[in-house]
Amino acid sequence: MKHDVWLVFAGGGIGAVVREALMLSVQTVGGFPFSIFFANVIAAFLIGLATGLVTRGSLGASGNLFFSTGVMGGMSTFSTFMHGTDQLLLESVDFTALIYLVISMIVGLILALGGIKLGSGRKAAN
Repeated sequence: MKHDVWLVFAGGGIGAVVREALMLSVQTVGGFPFSIFFANVIAAFLIGLATGLVTRGSLGASGNLFFSTGVMGGMSTFSTFMHGTDQLLLESVDFTALIYLVISMIVGLILALGGIKLGSGRKAAN
């Protein structure tokens, strides 16, 4: 149990640094918070990939805790997602806020499912 907490702690630190690097390097275009969007959809795909690898038996419980809960949890947080939305609403960019919310959820789900298929070795349906 103690070991698990340290895996999540170490991974979370790495993920938070990656998220901050994205926040500093990816610009907002037309009010759309691309940095938060990219952090969330990349994390969705990578968590899906890790889930698929766990299903296949290629990633163990400790690796999944470090990577999915730690790194991806630190990189992509709901509070960051909501902060991007809040900023748009504060700037009275209501339509962009709605588009950001919808696109983030749809793309995140699609990429998570794609990651699961890729990680588990299942072929995509035609």
